[in-house]
Amino acid sequence: MRFYSYLVKNHLPKIEYYSRFSPSPLSIKQFLEFGRDNACEKTSYMFLRKELPVRLANTMREVNLLPDKLLSQPSVKLVQKWYLQSFLELLEFENRKPEDPHDLNDFLEILIDIRNRHNDVVPTMAQGVIEYKEKFGFDPFVSSNIQYFLDRFYTNRISFRMLINQHTLLFGNDINPAHPKHIGSIDPNCNVAEVVTDAYETAKKVCEQYYPAAPDLKIEEFNAKAPKKPIQAVYVPSHLFHMLFELFKNAMRATNELHEGSEEGLPPIKAKVTLGKEDLSVKISDRGGGVPLRKIDRLFNYTYSTAPTPSLDSKRVPLAGFGHGLPISRLYARYFQGDLKLYSMEGVGTDAVIYLKALSSESFERLPVFNKSAWRHYQGGPGADDWSNPSKEPRDTSKYKSAFDALNSNRSKEKLMWNT
Repeated sequence: MRFYSYLVKNHLPKIEYYSRFSPSPLSIKQFLEFGRDNACEKTSYMFLRKELPVRLANTMREVNLLPDKLLSQPSVKLVQKWYLQSFLELLEFENRKPEDPHDLNDFLEILIDIRNRHNDVVPTMAQGVIEYKEKFGFDPFVSSNIQYFLDRFYTNRISFRMLINQHTLLFGNDINPAHPKHIGSIDPNCNVAEVVTDAYETAKKVCEQYYPAAPDLKIEEFNAKAPKKPIQAVYVPSHLFHMLFELFKNAMRATNELHEGSEEGLPPIKAKVTLGKEDLSVKISDRGGGVPLRKIDRLFNYTYSTAPTPSLDSKRVPLAGFGHGLPISRLYARYFQGDLKLYSMEGVGTDAVIYLKALSSESFERLPVFNKSAWRHYQGGPGADDWSNPSKEPRDTSKYKSAFDALNSNRSKEKLMWNT
């Protein structure tokens, strides 16, 4: 059943109308300046009551281009229902002016409800992909479209929650007393090494639920701008924590599985934090045996995981298994124009590097836009590969040698006949 079947007829024009607009990306500096000096709830209200429906509508139009078999999965239907409900709730404020304090308060409460409703979007959508894969198997073209869509869908969700969190933290009552100097969800003086340590300690607790021990952590800092001073950044600590937590989980799992029972114990995980003129980088290095080159790209595929699929009903945090951890972590890095890359040496270990922009003025949101280019991506079929592909199984060269020897023998006989 396609997504439009959920819509009442008179709501279709609204979705199409809002999807004609492109999202308006903001930089971390703009988020910061608004919250610090010019925080005005009415201004935020006027911006979000249009911007949030625009970002939702772009995603809602694009999801309809996915295969029917994927859209028919129960988990995917549930996510579609959440998005429709949130869109309709935001439309209630389309023409309501911010002069009435009750309207501002109602808007704030709706945003909190929407944020809570979307809390489980990632594991639920991940479950929908698993359901599809188990029923219909692997298709290269469909898998490519799912990969393309989920990158854009999850990026949209990250941006959606960023906007909501900024508004509710600045103008609501859910300010975190532990971080009074944060501007919404942004820390203007984020101590990167502290976030690295927090993510490590949290991952360590999860690791110890599955293994007897967790590797130790060693941290180094290289501050090219201000040598010997701690590296600080204007950034969203929760985003950085999410990326690091995922990388530490992977490193701990690989290290335990390779060195389990070793008399020398577990080799430590090393973290290097560096700050230059353009980049702030964090490298996480493990001695977990690494992965072969041909598998590196697969690690960022939403339908791929080396661990068993965990249960959504489990009370324990899964160490791995959905196949969504690394690709979504990369989206967090790319959201503000950074990146996440893996460099592995099979038999030794893996280096994972998070790249962030050193300047908040250059950290603009990277947002998906629903347009003709996006539409064409879903319509085009997979092209023929213009590079040779080796067969899956090595060829038995002995039979080719026998045929070659026989051919040469015949040629020798023919040559002898001509000479005589």
